[in-house]
Amino acid sequence: MAPRTCRVSLEDSNGVEHAVEVLAESLFEAAALGLALLKKDSWVAKDPGPLTRLRVEVREPPVEHSLTVQQLRRWADRTPASPAERIKKERLRALIEGKGHPNGTVHLT
Repeated sequence: MAPRTCRVSLEDSNGVEHAVEVLAESLFEAAALGLALLKKDSWVAKDPGPLTRLRVEVREPPVEHSLTVQQLRRWADRTPASPAERIKKERLRALIEGKGHPNGTVHLT
């Protein structure tokens, strides 16, 4: 699938919404990239917990998805179906845990 620009947002513990734009090939990649960037942003009140809801809006065509950090982690921890999926899940798990660095163009909004 071709990469698409996505807006990933969450509401922090103070009720403030934060968002970032990422370039991703899937819902889970967009969520992991966005989560990694938002966790590093000093304006986000604290590390998002497992029940923090992430909203992923695909810019073109416009589509919005919603999942929790816990759902993202469960997907990343499932057994991969192929070597390519294993590599992708390892990269996304590193992003979720704050051990990886997101690649590509990123815009904070």
